[in-house]
Amino acid sequence: MSMTGTYPRKHDALRPARRSTTAYGRISAIGRTELTLLMRNKSAVFIALFMPVLLTFSFRAAAEEFDLAGTGLDVTSVLLPSAIGFVLLFAVYNNLTTAFVARREELVLKRLRTGELSDNEILLGTATPMLFTGLVQMALLGVGGTLALDAGAPSHFWWLIAGVLTGLVIAAGLAALTASYSRTVETAGITVLPLMLVSAFGSGMLVPTELLPDAVVPFLEFFPLSPVVALIREGWTGRTDTTEMLLQLLGAIAWSAVAVVATRRIFRWEPRR
Repeated sequence: MSMTGTYPRKHDALRPARRSTTAYGRISAIGRTELTLLMRNKSAVFIALFMPVLLTFSFRAAAEEFDLAGTGLDVTSVLLPSAIGFVLLFAVYNNLTTAFVARREELVLKRLRTGELSDNEILLGTATPMLFTGLVQMALLGVGGTLALDAGAPSHFWWLIAGVLTGLVIAAGLAALTASYSRTVETAGITVLPLMLVSAFGSGMLVPTELLPDAVVPFLEFFPLSPVVALIREGWTGRTDTTEMLLQLLGAIAWSAVAVVATRRIFRWEPRR
């Protein structure tokens, strides 16, 4: 589950970054290197590309057994948002946490900071392959799932887009924060578990909040990915009034801002000793 590929010492991301004169060029240089390392790591590729798909197909049987009468939901509006949530957790959050820890412990991040790259460029460049992979996979799962379930296209696609974009930002920011508290690549596989379990069971991925007791739902709405899943689900159902969805959007934006600000303040660039 680790991404421990090593940056080449003589021809690493520092050289193309120094030849670049734009932020885009510098971010692309790091992103290309990270993408190469991602493709070389079979465990990371499996987690990013196949784990969300396997979980989605495994979850379909359970979703078909849910009593959705009176909830305004169907199997499609349960399964497809869950599939996108799985991508955020496994392809983005899990793999990116491990990548940050691996680069920090190898002193790659420290070396990159000695060049012209800014901290934001280093973080974004490192995250770019996972974000791009996650975005492409969400699109494929959304289209493939819609065709497989013989469902219609999202009726309120703008909420879906808002949920996906804020979800990527939150997942990346939480990955950086989790990496800050992970001493090694091996322990990163453990430190990601609490958020993954909390999000899977409490944010409406495995069990829609409409099926949970009303007393606990208000507390679950404060979980980081809860407004994201709500926005994505609304993209397919279009059943909730605009005011409530605007509140969900504000919640997702607030979590995005918290993740970004906390990353800038807490992220560790030096190895933990």
